[in-house]
Amino acid sequence: MRQPATRSTSWLVSLAGASGVLLGAFGAHALRGHLDASAMGWWQTAVQYQLWHALALALAVHTGRGRAQRWAVLAFAIGIVLFSGSLYAMALGAPRWFGAITPLGGLGFVVGWVALAIALGRPVDGA
Repeated sequence: MRQPATRSTSWLVSLAGASGVLLGAFGAHALRGHLDASAMGWWQTAVQYQLWHALALALAVHTGRGRAQRWAVLAFAIGIVLFSGSLYAMALGAPRWFGAITPLGGLGFVVGWVALAIALGRPVDGA
């Protein structure tokens, strides 16, 4: 039987999803006309990846317990911060070298998906 998520992981999922929605709205309304097309593209990509991986994070939180599940949660959270965070920063004017951080976040996403596959393939609570 699946165990409920911890309070901290529940808040992590909520923060990832809610901030993705808020940042998407901020970009669509407050930043439109203030950023060039390239920067808006970075912002939109960051929002899309953040929201998709917030959903993946929610799934990972609910796969049960175990090392693979913990790796998936950690990797998705790190991926959101590094990948989306670096794109948000560049869109707002951070130096272009921030782009070197983005692939590290992408690697976090890949590790998260692999760990999630492993976690989903394992029995939960002795089932």
